[in-house]
Amino acid sequence: MTTKQISIFLENRIGRTKEVIETLSKEGINIYAFTIADSAEFGILRLIVSDIDKAMATLKQAHISAILTDVLWLEIEDKIGSLAEVLAKLEKNNISLEYMYVCHCQGRPYIVVRPMNMEQCKNLF
Repeated sequence: MTTKQISIFLENRIGRTKEVIETLSKEGINIYAFTIADSAEFGILRLIVSDIDKAMATLKQAHISAILTDVLWLEIEDKIGSLAEVLAKLEKNNISLEYMYVCHCQGRPYIVVRPMNMEQCKNLF
């Protein structure tokens, strides 16, 4: 299923990620998925949350710049080889990914995927 992901560019300094997470937490926003990609100067914090509209409003009020991105939120079986099966299916259909990450939410494993061709990928799953 397609869902919205929040992407936040953060300067690479101690405590910055904590500040963002605390800001959302104080407003009762649950974080379902979380990943950080970083370089020497900055990082990209990517989140899937319980209330996207409230999260975006909260971040804006806190002067934290954020953008929304469409991603695929795919539930997979909790068994050895499930991720390999998904990756094989993507490869077989010549689908390139910008990025992906794995998370567990409410006891179930999920893959978050940002494909180069969203429509083609959505049709596979």
